[in-house]
Amino acid sequence: MTWISIFTGKSGFAASSTAEDVTKGIDGTGLTAIVTGATSGIGLETTRVLALRGVHVIMPVRTLESGKKVKESIVEKIPNAKIDVMELDISSLESVRQFASQYCSKGYPLNILILNAGIMTPPFSLSKDNIELQFATNHVGNFLLTNLLLDTMKKKTATESGKEGRIVILSSEIHRMSYKEGIRFDKINDENSYSAFSAYGQSKLANALHAKELTRRFQEEGVNITANCLHPGIIATGLARHGGFNAFFYGVFNRFLKNIPQGAATTCYVALNPQVKGVSGEYFADSNLGKASKHAQDPELAKKLWDFSLNLTKSK
Repeated sequence: MTWISIFTGKSGFAASSTAEDVTKGIDGTGLTAIVTGATSGIGLETTRVLALRGVHVIMPVRTLESGKKVKESIVEKIPNAKIDVMELDISSLESVRQFASQYCSKGYPLNILILNAGIMTPPFSLSKDNIELQFATNHVGNFLLTNLLLDTMKKKTATESGKEGRIVILSSEIHRMSYKEGIRFDKINDENSYSAFSAYGQSKLANALHAKELTRRFQEEGVNITANCLHPGIIATGLARHGGFNAFFYGVFNRFLKNIPQGAATTCYVALNPQVKGVSGEYFADSNLGKASKHAQDPELAKKLWDFSLNLTKSK
């Protein structure tokens, strides 16, 4: 037995709502979306439901073979699904640049960018670019990917089509449990003081700050694009594969776990539901507006993180 709330919020949806529930009756035909982390868990369900609603979905995957198998499994049940698979390792800046270049060369528009891929509480390690792996995967790769695709979203899609672009960034309630200072700019790669859980919280705080700073920039430019972040809920997925604390955490909160269709609901709500039109810089949970931490709402911290990330992603 689980204790998922069935009480609806202002949106008319609840924690128990599924991705199909929050997109019921919505026609996504003519829209193009990128969903990272789409081969399993809530990323896979997000891809399936967007395709079900008529959205052309691009799946960036680490291995093309696994991506093609996922595509086939969806198309088998949704014959009209329009899905393409492209290669991407979000933790590698070189791979992100290659993906963005290939995407733009294909001439695809981009209405919806869903930054779902992530890792949770692995032992300390560095990415190929010598950045702490959780920060590299959960934030830096997403930051670069967004920046490289912004021109496509701004000019080719939002301006030419007149349709609002949406950037959806998966954060977590654990963004409240980052290091005390929020983002440890001078200790990102400090192995001695590394806490896997706090570092995960730090990367999820970075996701929320990313949405906040994107919003400020879009509003300053008058661009028809929104950026929001969200907490999908507590879901037992492959994200928690690094044992130890995760096994304890998911054991304690087992009765509060969402299933995967429920876990993908808030992502699909923010990506497609007309209730979210024009809403930007917000934090969502259970397909309703939520409230992020004070750190996540700090405009100066958001700007500092932007500049820090820009420096990390400069071509060496």
